[in-house]
Amino acid sequence: MDRVSLTAEYLSRVKESGAKAGDLVGRLPESEMLAAFYKGTFLSRPVFLGHAERERTFGDVRNVLDALSSLPDTLFGGDFAAFARAAGLTETQVSAVLRGRGAAMTRQVRADLYLQDGHPQDGHPQGGQFKLLEFNIGSSIGGMDNADLCRGLLEHPLLAGFAAEYRLGFVDTLREQVNNVLVECGFAPEDRPVVALTDWPSYFENEVAYMRQLCLRWRELGLEAYPCHVGQLEVRGGRVWLEDKPVDIVFRTFAISQIADAPEILDPVLDAAERGEVKIFTPLDSAAYASKGALAMLSDEDNRALLSSEQLASVDRLLPWTRTVRPGTVTLESGERADLLEYAVEHRHDLVLKPTSLYGNRGVVLGWTPDLTAQQWRRHLDAALDSPHILQRRVRPTAELFPDENGELRPWNILWGMFSVANGYGGANARATRAELGDVVMNRAHGIHSGPSLYQLAEPTA
Repeated sequence: MDRVSLTAEYLSRVKESGAKAGDLVGRLPESEMLAAFYKGTFLSRPVFLGHAERERTFGDVRNVLDALSSLPDTLFGGDFAAFARAAGLTETQVSAVLRGRGAAMTRQVRADLYLQDGHPQDGHPQGGQFKLLEFNIGSSIGGMDNADLCRGLLEHPLLAGFAAEYRLGFVDTLREQVNNVLVECGFAPEDRPVVALTDWPSYFENEVAYMRQLCLRWRELGLEAYPCHVGQLEVRGGRVWLEDKPVDIVFRTFAISQIADAPEILDPVLDAAERGEVKIFTPLDSAAYASKGALAMLSDEDNRALLSSEQLASVDRLLPWTRTVRPGTVTLESGERADLLEYAVEHRHDLVLKPTSLYGNRGVVLGWTPDLTAQQWRRHLDAALDSPHILQRRVRPTAELFPDENGELRPWNILWGMFSVANGYGGANARATRAELGDVVMNRAHGIHSGPSLYQLAEPTA
């Protein structure tokens, strides 16, 4: 079965049972970690994925990640600094990623995806085609609470019976991400390394409640973890210290864009990492791979010859048309050549403008925003010539139905997060806004709600 069939069957059973939204959400654990992060904004059901579509979509995600990881070598001859600059990093950031490189691109990744409707006769699978908006690559990709949400929802007899009948399950993303830390930092599970869960000083107070709860969970899984900010770490005697605790791993939750104001705070830790006195998870070079400018390199017609046939097929299925904002001509999906800026002006309702390296949807301009004028759009385009930005083809999300508190079905637009880990597929979650708001940026200002995904472990046998 696929997502559409599973969802329709589940909603039919919900209707027959007379269940309400609160019946299912009420089964969620009253954990401090969930409360600190979500503040009660949960979807009324999980989202579903069939076995074949999960295999197909994650296969595409994996192939595109492999292509992405090869770009420094295939496109820049191994010159990582040139790759980072082309991806849109500043010179300060380039210097940092060169000092904080890993042996290979981390597999601590979340692919943000929309499902877009299509017709099977046009090559789309039944239920639509997943399209990639961006990769979040690095430590702070979320998903640690997926298993808690799934276990809580599956306590409801209706969902539990449905999941058993259709062989629906989930990945414990928290455990998989702990395994990522151990594998990529060179520790065995029995080593129990000391981990400093580290934020940037100006953000620490807002996040410390959630960080404390996460550290408690990590300790159950083999990481001796403590929350802190970078300014609390000291380097002395050949080790990095957090108060009286020698630190084996700095698990960074800060983004590379945050270090520009005071890079000297991080310098001693980077020096210690270069001397082999501490591991940094994830390495700072993940910022270059995570840049939307790197996706523009994969999308660029001129670079297609660099990709394997499998990678190229996955890029074509998964990645919307994406181009770096700069003067000159580009190739459209049709093969036609066009001046990029002229094309963007004429087709703004079908394009989104994004900074290459900001996070949390900062600086994103949706060309179809109702109150955005043509003049304002042109000013945004002109400004984008002075700092790294990309233009990306609009992806129209497919709405899904969720029961409300009265049992009525309401449409929501879903942003899927699909996790890649060292072991492969790391689970998925959903963030959503009410479809009545239109195609808007997914953030708390638009009432974003969240929930987990259940996927079909195998096709049911007859």
